[in-house]
Amino acid sequence: MDLSPGQQKAVFALVVVVLAALGYWLIVPKVSHSHAQAQPSPNPSATQSVPSPPASSPPAATTSPASASGVDIYSWLPFTQQDLAAAAAVTEKFLVDYNTYSYTESAAAFVGRMNGLITTQLASTLRGLYAQPGVAKLRTDQRQVSTGTAVINSIRAFGASSLTFVATGTQHLTTTKGTSNGSAQYAITVTGSGTSWQVDNIELSSAGQS
Repeated sequence: MDLSPGQQKAVFALVVVVLAALGYWLIVPKVSHSHAQAQPSPNPSATQSVPSPPASSPPAATTSPASASGVDIYSWLPFTQQDLAAAAAVTEKFLVDYNTYSYTESAAAFVGRMNGLITTQLASTLRGLYAQPGVAKLRTDQRQVSTGTAVINSIRAFGASSLTFVATGTQHLTTTKGTSNGSAQYAITVTGSGTSWQVDNIELSSAGQS
């Protein structure tokens, strides 16, 4: 079913709200490659015990947003929950590979790790960028080795056969000058259907934004 631009904007706004309520697990499967840092334990001396509720108090009822509304939002969309999870998994795995490389790798080897994750056109573009003389020389001279992680932040847009995620990619970079960490936020578009998706485009999330 094709939606008018106005209907698509309204549906997209509702999708964002409900997805946020359903929780992070809905769009990011458990195969996440990101590594969250452990939070320090609170100071025992600063915490206070909370009295238990009276024995006569009934347990609080918990109701999920989906059951409370009784609405299946996926019946309005061109993809299912499983489709969305599959697209998110491809996006996250691609961004990890995109930020993982070594000065000993050729452009073919770098792109080869992404086989099945990216379109033929994007593969050609990435090979060319990786092999650019200036970039390749700097990578070799500094003996750069990068390890990437990724996390999806939100959905920017969707269509009948495409989804655009906003995701943050991080790099742990080791060179002859030492080690450093950096991150950048990208807009990554995947195309496909069902559980079969490929990354078709990547750009900084700020590109084209006012």
